[in-house]
Amino acid sequence: MSTTQVTSRSKFSAEYAHQSEKLSLVSANDPSESTSGSTAVEAKFITPLDPVIQTADGNRLPAVPVDEAHKINTLKHQAENSLPDLGKRAVEELPGEQLVVDEHAETRVHSSEQASKMGAAAIPPSRTHPLFPPLPLYGPPSLLRKLQCQTFRITSFFLSTAFLAVIVLGSVFTSIPLMFKHIGLRLTFRNPDKRRPFYEEEIRRKAARREASQKWQRQRRIRGSQSAHAKEEDGSARAYEPLEGGPDPLVCDVAYYARRVGLDIEEFSVQTEDGFIITLWHVYNPSEYTALPAEKRNYKSLDVFTDIAGQVRNQYSDGQRRYPVLLMHGLLQSAGAYCTNDDDSLAFFLCKSGYDVWLGNNRCGFEPRHTLLQYHDPRMWAWNIRQMGVMDLPALISRVLSETGFAKLGLVCHSQGTTETFVALAKEQRPDLGDKISVFCALAPAVYAGSLIGKMYFKFMRIISPGMFRIFFGIHAFIPLMMTMHRLLPGTLYGALGYRVFSFLFNWTDDRWERDLRNRMFQFAPVYVSSESMRWWLGRECFATQKCILATREEGKIEDVEDEEDEQEEVQKEHRNQGRTAWYDERAPPFALWIAGSDDLVDGRRLLRRFERGREPHVRLVKAKIIEEYEHLDVIWAMDSVEKVGKDVKDVIWETAPQEAHRTCRTPSGLQQTNKS
Repeated sequence: MSTTQVTSRSKFSAEYAHQSEKLSLVSANDPSESTSGSTAVEAKFITPLDPVIQTADGNRLPAVPVDEAHKINTLKHQAENSLPDLGKRAVEELPGEQLVVDEHAETRVHSSEQASKMGAAAIPPSRTHPLFPPLPLYGPPSLLRKLQCQTFRITSFFLSTAFLAVIVLGSVFTSIPLMFKHIGLRLTFRNPDKRRPFYEEEIRRKAARREASQKWQRQRRIRGSQSAHAKEEDGSARAYEPLEGGPDPLVCDVAYYARRVGLDIEEFSVQTEDGFIITLWHVYNPSEYTALPAEKRNYKSLDVFTDIAGQVRNQYSDGQRRYPVLLMHGLLQSAGAYCTNDDDSLAFFLCKSGYDVWLGNNRCGFEPRHTLLQYHDPRMWAWNIRQMGVMDLPALISRVLSETGFAKLGLVCHSQGTTETFVALAKEQRPDLGDKISVFCALAPAVYAGSLIGKMYFKFMRIISPGMFRIFFGIHAFIPLMMTMHRLLPGTLYGALGYRVFSFLFNWTDDRWERDLRNRMFQFAPVYVSSESMRWWLGRECFATQKCILATREEGKIEDVEDEEDEQEEVQKEHRNQGRTAWYDERAPPFALWIAGSDDLVDGRRLLRRFERGREPHVRLVKAKIIEEYEHLDVIWAMDSVEKVGKDVKDVIWETAPQEAHRTCRTPSGLQQTNKS
């Protein structure tokens, strides 16, 4: 080796060491931490625009900007003197799947894995998607970074608390006219509740719950808690006999509410490809399934779709297996939102219909967990909807398929859950995920912004700069005071306050909900989310400005003009620009939409129009239903949601399930349609 080569290699080694320290868990100069295992080794590309850092001990750190990831990989190869001598032609001829383009260097490579391996020949994209600007890069802890974090913590505590106080006061003041109207009706001997659409049904259900509670307490006194739920008073066994009962204590525990309807829940821990530990709940019938030991429910490999052990499958014989369904929740919620309406909860309804129901929770949730990072580290919170879509969702789907032994599952999402799925399935994101989904059921799909985005407090978040947003709301969790209030306030007070605040923010009412269960509904919200995630939703660069999750505002205006021209020319399916701006390719699964017609938060009709006008030629729309009287949360919480949504979802999942599932699984009960589409 020549002197020049030795000098160059030494130079690259020094630069690689510097870049490695910049992306490591802790600084190499930190005497209080062991740094050998937490040193950054290289970047692993989950998608061409989503690199995560691999550490020496095999763990991973969350996403970093593409140029930083490319730099460490290039320097690593240069330091090892293994940089391949590839010209432009050789690079272009390499096999692969998805292009990564640099518009200035005119150099192309085909896959993210090759981008990691090919060093300087693999130039990253010169810019990211305009709807997904780069996340901030926080290096390992240092005195300067600690001061920065502490500054943001202090400023955001006071400013975000003031912002929350304004919202709470606004909700209180807007409730005053309603309160006086209510009092006026009472003083004139009129019952204001009679105006509610399900008033009689609410009375009936309240009486039924009171009777069930008294019966439960009577049985416990007579026969003891161990056998109280075993049989009816006449001695006959009953399907789905409650395992819990009595007065509702308003607890944040999905298993408790499952046991009240004769089901139960086991909790799995799932590891994402960037090291987050997220929670997956499995709803099951305890009379036919035994929960797995805790060690088998712990998190496994960082990689997804590699394990097909099928531990849950082993408890069912062919013909009696249950087809798996994964439910994903909305913004500021957990999957417990699907479990609050007793037997009319979508999760419990699908389980009792014969499906194997799984409830997925996104990163952080009620308990922020990561294999390397701690709560106070800003890297724990450097994520938004993109990471939830391309990392959380695949990890959850992979674990469900691993446990059940199926090749596909039915996916049901509400609100933000639909957003992360629409993002993940896009052809430039993670379209291969579509091969694992038999149908994507979107409830109140959050793709286009509704009129609510113009409200004053949302405008405020959109006006301030990204830097000012972080001063107001920090670089960690978004208004963590909400979680503190959740822990400290009594359930009844917290539920009432939560409803008032969210009703004020999002323009919805409880008219179609069972009011006696309303406080229970808000025990599962809010959860921890990152300030970066809320900035993506409400800040000046992304959704609130573009008014769409996958198209810029300018593209939206062009589509509006084309739609107007098509209406004049009476052209619909034969759109002249069909597929020109398609988000999805042939790997997209069948889609089904349930749109709330009175939803001010999102515009579901515009999404439906996108499909009807042929802009997504590769998407098969198997169901599209607009429920005119429904608001955003009515699709999961309305008293008639099982009739108007749940039964349709049950049918669509079975109609689109693979033929193999029809052979090995039990047929769901009460199907409205028997022919597979």
